[in-house]
Parts: sequence; structure tokens; C-alpha cells
Amino acid sequence: MNYVDLRSDTVTKPTPEMREAMAEAEVGDDVYGDDPTVIELQKKAAEMLGKEAALFVPSGTMGNLLALLVHCSRGEEVICGDKSHIYVNEAGGMAALGGVYPHPIPNQADGTLRLEDIRAAIQPDDQHRTVTKLVCIENTQNMCGGVVLGVDYTRAVGQLAKENGLKFHIDGARIFNAAAALGVDVKELVAPADSVMFCLSKGLVAPVGSMLVGSQEFIARAHRLRKMLGGGMRQVGVLAAAGLVSLEKMTVRLKDDHARAKHLYEALKQVSGLRLEALPSSNMVYFKLAEHITLTEKQICDAMKERGVLVDWSGLREFRLVTHYWLDYAGVEKTAKAFAEVLK
Repeated sequence: MNYVDLRSDTVTKPTPEMREAMAEAEVGDDVYGDDPTVIELQKKAAEMLGKEAALFVPSGTMGNLLALLVHCSRGEEVICGDKSHIYVNEAGGMAALGGVYPHPIPNQADGTLRLEDIRAAIQPDDQHRTVTKLVCIENTQNMCGGVVLGVDYTRAVGQLAKENGLKFHIDGARIFNAAAALGVDVKELVAPADSVMFCLSKGLVAPVGSMLVGSQEFIARAHRLRKMLGGGMRQVGVLAAAGLVSLEKMTVRLKDDHARAKHLYEALKQVSGLRLEALPSSNMVYFKLAEHITLTEKQICDAMKERGVLVDWSGLREFRLVTHYWLDYAGVEKTAKAFAEVLK
């Protein structure tokens, strides 16, 4: 069966153009630093985000961890959101592998961290306290509904960090979605950050990989730590080739995914038994089950699968659907129809 798969944009498979580029990629040994396709990808990623250098890494989780390990020493502290991916969904790597202490503060409904909360979380110069070294934000903010954080807000966080001698990292797994939704150059959106991670393997459709960008000094340190974490790869140009297609072709079409998310939202609003939240600002549609629905989340997912639609729940009686390159408007209509049948 050909499923409509809305579990995440991580389910995307490479396009025919990507497969061709991968097959024809010029490669070398990247640990020796002589894979020309990786070098080209890293140069292009750095240029697009307005940073000095970039590093190709196997996953977004590794990219975020590398940033934390570069910016913080053992026992030092990072301020992050209580709904942030690095705090909730990265297996405690900052603490387990880096000895870095998380200081979570509340994510607001719009995905932001209040500036006054960040300021209050910065530890005083006291031998009894940890030392605050880093502030992290996430854009788009996944668990707040895929919401977009704007340029002015990002500048304000960057200024606050600078005034207090802190580094500033953006988990930009879907930063190109944020830039597309705002209608701004991604370079402008990440300008205040000391480092940024973004994924190639989500809305940008590549099969594997993420990018970490920052200063030359930052990337040199991250490169060494990547090796320590087992992330040194050999003829990885076959994957970097797909990433180049991502940057050249997929970054300019993300508004299509956002439009389909809005269409899906409107279609699901007509389904009895669903309680939809705010109109999606990027490629995620969140909703909850109405009180009278007695089916469990798993029962709903199983019934949807029988009808050719793959979905997943994000919490108690809550679902998240994610649009992407391989979802068309026919798939949107099929999804709404399947929900109506399951919940009738």
C-alpha cells in the first residue's frame, strides 16, 4: 500500500534528482578532509547562513550536542526551554556525555522564552552556583506547534546574551521553514547566534545529515569533538550530494508545505471529534481529541493505517501531523476523510 505518511517530515525519501546526484558524487575520505562534495556542502551552508564555517554531521542531535560541548565545560549551565528538543528529546546527552547542566525555563505559547525569564535564570557570581555559559532557542519550535520565532525576538535574545557574556545557540532543525514563513533571508534570522544547527533530512528531503555552522574557531573545535563522538565519516560525499540539492532546491519551496498544512487544518476542522488549535504557521498541524471520543491514541493510529494514512500522537489525546515534499493535496483530502471515518 502507498501510505500517506504524516508522522513527521523525517520520513521524506530523496528525490530523483538527489538520487542521481548521490550516484554521481565525487568523493574522498572526509576524515582526511579531502571529500570535495562535503567541502562544497559545508562552504555553501556557511555562506547561506552568514557564518564563517560549517560542519556536516550525521544528525541534528549530534549537531546540538557538539554545540553544547564547544560552548560549555563540565558543570557549566545552559538556559533552554522546558519544551525544547535539546531538553526533552535528546536523551539527556548534554548531561550524560558533556556534564552540562540544563536550566529549563518555560516556553511560552508562541515558542519564545521570555527575556525576563532568561535574565532571571542567569546565575550570579557565587561559588555555590553553576556558571551560566549558554542560551539556546529552537526555531521553529516543535512542541509549541511548529511556531516561528521572529527576527526581532532573536536579535533581543542575542543582545541579552552578549550583554551578559553568554554564547547563543539556535537549534534550527527547521530554520529554513521559519525563514520561509517570515519571508526573510535565513541569514538575517540567525545573525545574532554564535552557532546554529539545521537539518537536511526533514523538510529539506535529504536522506541523512545536518549542518552545524559558526565561527572558524567554533567549527574547528566541533570537528575534533565530532571524531570523539564517532561522527567521523569517510566517503560521505554520497550523502553530501543530496544535501547540496537540499540547499539549492528544497529551501525555496517550503512555502508549499506550509500551504498544505493550512489546507489540512481547514479540512480537519470539518471533522467531528477533533479540536484544532491555532492555524499552523509552518508545516505542523496539532490537534486534540474531543471529550466524547473514547478511542485511544493507538487505536486511532491503527485504524488510520488500515485506511492508508500513517499518523502519530504527540501527547495524551493530542496528535501532530507534519506536511512535507511528498504530501500532495490528494493526500490531505484522504487524511481528512480517514479521520472522519475513524471518529464517526
